[in-house]
Amino acid sequence: MKAITYRAYGAATEVLQVEDLPVPGPAAGEVLVDVAFSGVNPSDVKTRTRGQPGLQGFPWDYIIPHSDGSGVISAVGEGVSHSRIGERVWLWNGQFRRPCGTAAQQIALPSEQAVTLPDGVSLEVGAILGIPGLTACHAVFGQGEVAGKTVLVQGGAGTVGLLAVQLAKWGGARVIATCGATGRERALAAGADVVLDYRAKDLAEQILQANSAKPVDLVVEVEFGVNIETDAQVIADNGCIAAYGSAQEMSPSLPFVTLLFKAVRLEIILVYLLTEVERAAAISRLHAALGAGALRFDIQKVYNLSEACHAHEAVEAGARQGAVLIQMDENLTQQD
Repeated sequence: MKAITYRAYGAATEVLQVEDLPVPGPAAGEVLVDVAFSGVNPSDVKTRTRGQPGLQGFPWDYIIPHSDGSGVISAVGEGVSHSRIGERVWLWNGQFRRPCGTAAQQIALPSEQAVTLPDGVSLEVGAILGIPGLTACHAVFGQGEVAGKTVLVQGGAGTVGLLAVQLAKWGGARVIATCGATGRERALAAGADVVLDYRAKDLAEQILQANSAKPVDLVVEVEFGVNIETDAQVIADNGCIAAYGSAQEMSPSLPFVTLLFKAVRLEIILVYLLTEVERAAAISRLHAALGAGALRFDIQKVYNLSEACHAHEAVEAGARQGAVLIQMDENLTQQD
């Protein structure tokens, strides 16, 4: 099989390569998936440059990157029903704490990490459901129902943010989104009731004005460190800030007194480490939203297997207009 690999940490052009590797065999409890699309996420490019927290040095001979993907089960290991063969699936945690991720034409992984793809959902969309889909779903619904509440989505035009806007709106919430000027129309099209410029000096005041001078119940936060002061000003008593990113400020200072006297709950989301109960709930809710036709997935570009460097560089560049995928099956017609 062909696989994208790297054998040292570094820049995409310096370390990424395409190799021919043996097809893995599924162990007990595993399935073998013929990968159609592999999703490239910011965490994948960060891992390529500096490794995963908790792992010392370069722990394996090589790494096949990427957590997310989609494809078709072609074989099963002992203990897995043969009825799963031929099943269309989407994948999560492909390369988390293990060397071999979804950037290969085949991947063997635990059966539960290959989730049946709902009818009518494309394989391209399947490759976006892992990190972006589950993160957005858990951020919005991890603390309970949002019907009748106000949800603030910081970064509402990003891949996760757009899904969070759609999920919160589907869940019955009033949605305020922040983003740059280029993302405004995308956030509105996703269902946001109000879209504000995240760079506004009076952003907190604008958020409150947009909600009839009332604080918001939930903040879905992409940049916790730089936004926590604003979040603390606009969050309601007993509200929740669900943060899944803080790339610009990794060691933030907290306005503790403000948060304390509102009894604010801070949830730091790492989608890789959702509990079984949390993940099952997020998958169920995500599939329900898909079945209701409530979600639209933007894809910036689908790259060929030989263009892995360009795919990684597109994610590193930021300001994307959708997900970045790599087509692993060279014979596949998109939308199959």
